[in-house]
Amino acid sequence: MLLIKNGHIKPMVGADIENGCVLIDDNGKISALDKDIKPDSSMQIIDAQGRLVTPGCVEAHCHIGVHNSAMRWEGADYNEMSDPITPQMRAIDGINPIDESFELAIKNGVTSACTGPGSANVVGGTFAAIKLVGNRVDDMIIKNPAAMKCAFGENPKGVYGQGGKKAPYTRMAVAAMLRELLFKSRNYYEAKQNGKDPAFDMKLEAMIPVIKKEIPLKAHAHRADDIFTSIRIAKEFDVLLTLDHCTDGAIIAQQLAKEGYPAFIGPSFGAKTKIELQGKDFKTPGELYKAGVNVSIITDAPVIPLQYLPMCAGFAADSGLPYEEAWKAITINPATAIGIADRVGSIEPGKDGDVVIWNADPLTTVAASAYMTIVDGKIVYRAE
Repeated sequence: MLLIKNGHIKPMVGADIENGCVLIDDNGKISALDKDIKPDSSMQIIDAQGRLVTPGCVEAHCHIGVHNSAMRWEGADYNEMSDPITPQMRAIDGINPIDESFELAIKNGVTSACTGPGSANVVGGTFAAIKLVGNRVDDMIIKNPAAMKCAFGENPKGVYGQGGKKAPYTRMAVAAMLRELLFKSRNYYEAKQNGKDPAFDMKLEAMIPVIKKEIPLKAHAHRADDIFTSIRIAKEFDVLLTLDHCTDGAIIAQQLAKEGYPAFIGPSFGAKTKIELQGKDFKTPGELYKAGVNVSIITDAPVIPLQYLPMCAGFAADSGLPYEEAWKAITINPATAIGIADRVGSIEPGKDGDVVIWNADPLTTVAASAYMTIVDGKIVYRAE
């Protein structure tokens, strides 16, 4: 067992505990959280010495492992640009956990991520939620599949519609192609349910978890009209949805709050590199939160390297998102939205022992990093 004592514990559910303790059992699960836990000879004891202690940070939308660092096209596996409709692609078949970005994330307190295909395609394939420690993705999975990636707006248009040679050339075509896939998928699933045994179709098989509402459509949408189109289609087919990027979210915050879908905001740091990003601003998470939207902050790594997720939360806090909510936006909120909150996102008995002891608060100190990172009850990084 591993006992962390004398830490300023921020569990993300309930109040902070000053000079508190966290106990992780031999199975790598959190077994106790209290002001004081009496140690015994079976425990490995870590004295946090008053440092901030939080759950490991959770990234709700990135491409870590499928878009490796120090690469542009060579070695990148995050877009199958041979067909705009590729739901049969699976992130787990493209993730390279040996890439250095995993180690850098762990050193900076990010322990879990939802990763998968990029936004070149109208439908790109499934994301997987994984731990960021290991050398074999099969042993790192928290949830697979976790979501089905779809994309609206300029990305699929730009990849396939340049010169008008192949659909989608317009936003209308993007929506129509997604609708057609959903119609076919629903009919395929209903036929199977009714014992009609339709001819096997790998693409439609991949869409069954979406039709059954087991996983959401993970909608890449920046512009307000694209966000509303994703909602229109999700409601039309009665499927789950997350609003990824949601760059124009602040100007439609009240409408989004009424719809009730979780929003993953980012990447908000850096240049506005395309026309859809005119509304990019760290104020957006705060505006959406104030309206009542469930907000997570994302890096879209490698657009922003994943190790800077806590820094992005700090910028959002400095721009109007309440400090406590900024912490939730990189821990319990994304864990809940991607369906893995039973294991990660907070320090609670029964959850995985993913805990970070910080050398400074990363939401208030740009140079902060992990003093120690613990995943499944094992120390996987310790600052020298």
